[in-house]
Amino acid sequence: MILTQCAACAAPLENKWFRCGICKTRYCGQDCQKLHWKKGGHKALCQQIKSGGGAEQYHADKKYKEAVAVAVKKCAADTKGQTCYICTEALHWKTKEGLVRGCSCRGTAGFAHVSCLAEQAKILVAEGEENNLGAKALEKIFARWNTCGLCKQQHHGVVFCALGWACWKTYVGRPEKALARRGAMTQLGGGLYDANHYEDALSVMEAELSMRRRLGEPEEITLKSQSNLAATYANLGRLEPALRLRRETYLGLSRLFGEESEDTLTGAVNYSLSLTDLRRFEEAKSLLRKSIPVARRVLGESHMVTLNLRWYYADALYKDPAATPDDIREALTMLEETARIARRVFGTAHPTTIGIEHDLRVFRANAPPPRA
Repeated sequence: MILTQCAACAAPLENKWFRCGICKTRYCGQDCQKLHWKKGGHKALCQQIKSGGGAEQYHADKKYKEAVAVAVKKCAADTKGQTCYICTEALHWKTKEGLVRGCSCRGTAGFAHVSCLAEQAKILVAEGEENNLGAKALEKIFARWNTCGLCKQQHHGVVFCALGWACWKTYVGRPEKALARRGAMTQLGGGLYDANHYEDALSVMEAELSMRRRLGEPEEITLKSQSNLAATYANLGRLEPALRLRRETYLGLSRLFGEESEDTLTGAVNYSLSLTDLRRFEEAKSLLRKSIPVARRVLGESHMVTLNLRWYYADALYKDPAATPDDIREALTMLEETARIARRVFGTAHPTTIGIEHDLRVFRANAPPPRA
């Protein structure tokens, strides 16, 4: 996680803290700082942390290296015998790291080093900044920190996590108000979440939302941060807070952008998830029935948001204790259709494809027999 907790006792720092005068490591008070110096090993590391750019930079560099190692190991079977499509080498010339692939590329495409992917994104963002592009244009460019330049789909899992740390270590030294630093915090939180590090993601996302509110950012930006935090609450079993935040987000996006906006439809996806989690099936199905036709018309059949809306509608149909045999058959048919599209668009290794096909197997095992 980023340094939002006392280095000695792990208490939340919020907006007030005491820090080491040499390396800027943060503590909740002077007593913790003294204890960590004498008994916590900080004395031996203090100068090393300072020479590494200070506490935040040192921590980010360390976590980045760990995340890259995890990603390379996870992708080892898939990347064996391949080369990086950016530098054309199997091992990175400088870091000696191996290859990863965590997007929707298939066959021999999409293999790369995390370092090469990060360098591409860094160059694009730097060019946008040098050309004085506006915030919205830079936000789109910034998406390259987690978007494959070949298949144009997002990286996922441990590769997303490694790229999140790469992004954060690149911009952590910038002022809090800098767009790149704020964007890097979003990328880091998303990467931690996608790699199932929910407690760490929670720390980052709470700090990000607090920062954006403190800086008085536009409502559309804080709503997106709020939505990310809600997803983390849900995965940690905090279902009521997740529902409250998702309802607020969906209603806020609807008011700002209208019901045909991709942002609003994404908000409907998330809100429906919380309704289903809390077994409010009729509300979930009503929302999804309204949103699916809009998504199919505006975004298309193969868009991720459309697929998720249809997947979660099938899920709500199936899980409802009041489901009829016709409801189950409708859910099964919808899942079969979305699974075919997901395999074609994202490939068999993508989390969305895996999730839909898992539910499809469960549904098939429990579906009523076909009518005579």
